[in-house]
Amino acid sequence: MCRATIYDARNNFSALVKRAENGEPVELTRHDKPVAVIISWKDYEEVKKPKKTFMQQIMELREKYKDVLDDEGIPLPPKEYPDEEYYRKVAEMWGEE
Repeated sequence: MCRATIYDARNNFSALVKRAENGEPVELTRHDKPVAVIISWKDYEEVKKPKKTFMQQIMELREKYKDVLDDEGIPLPPKEYPDEEYYRKVAEMWGEE
């Protein structure tokens, strides 16, 4: 990565843009602290793509490996919902009965 001050960037902007076009990011600094980066349009397109959420990634993996999961016969646990006994015990604990 190339590093340049804001002052140098102002004086050599075309050269720095050309470096970025060739795939080398250019870090711009002010008082030795990074403040901006010049990158190529191709790199920018990669950065601005929306990221997938965790659930989207999980659903894609489940779809991708669906045949493997089905072939292995891995039983998925049934959804368990609280029954009447559960609600009775909770009511007893809270003194609502």
